[in-house]
Amino acid sequence: TLSGSDTGIGHSLAKYLDNLGFVVFAGVLNEDGPGAEELRRTCSRRLSLLQLDITNAAQVKEAYLKVSEKLHNTGLWGVVNNAGILDFPADGELLPMSTYRRCMEVNFFGAVEVSKTFLPLLRKSQGRLVNMSSMAGGIPLPRYAAYGASKAALSMFSGVMRQELSKWGIKVAAIHPSGFQTGIQGTSELWDKQEKELMENLPADTRQEYGEEYLLGLKSYLLHIPAYCDADLSPVLSAILHALLAKRPHGLYTPGKGAYMLLCIFCYFPLWFYDFF
Repeated sequence: TLSGSDTGIGHSLAKYLDNLGFVVFAGVLNEDGPGAEELRRTCSRRLSLLQLDITNAAQVKEAYLKVSEKLHNTGLWGVVNNAGILDFPADGELLPMSTYRRCMEVNFFGAVEVSKTFLPLLRKSQGRLVNMSSMAGGIPLPRYAAYGASKAALSMFSGVMRQELSKWGIKVAAIHPSGFQTGIQGTSELWDKQEKELMENLPADTRQEYGEEYLLGLKSYLLHIPAYCDADLSPVLSAILHALLAKRPHGLYTPGKGAYMLLCIFCYFPLWFYDFF
């Protein structure tokens, strides 16, 4: 079972696993949307689509019941918590509380809800729980206070669950990719709305401290993110496949350029050096 299959990594993963012969339950935010329609058109009949807004407890429960019914009591091999949002990246002081809450709601609480709901099925098969965190969830990166905090919470949840669920033979992995072109950045309309929300919540003195030029540059930074991201998702897909199939999966995967190197600098060098870097 996989969440966030409308676009990006989730969409590519659903196709990839289906192509390898897996029975895939692809959770989508909108089962009538273009992403869901493309999966219907291009994937085999083994793939089932689930209407799954992970922030909606009723939809999570409904998805669980549908999967249970199709499995006929055999257990589920893997759950991949992939659904996530970035929201508007800006300095932590500038971000409205609504951004922090949105990121936690989707990236953390939603993934926890799905995990807790589907664990009885994973226990039956001694299966795998794979959580899509981020490089920003393992190391501090400027402008990602809300997103990074929510992903760090998910990574910590993964680590604790890895320890606690081992007695049932369930293996848990966290994936910390570096920058990939996934569509998580959202649309131009969404950016405009989030930028407006950010600007309207700014106290006058804070606005003055940062300066209009800097504030206007935030959206330009967002528009340039894709240029620094890798369009080839295969390192992430390979990491997830290993987490699902390897006899001894890693607890942490760092696919993509710089993800492992930056983590090493953060862990083994003085903090002042990492901050300067």
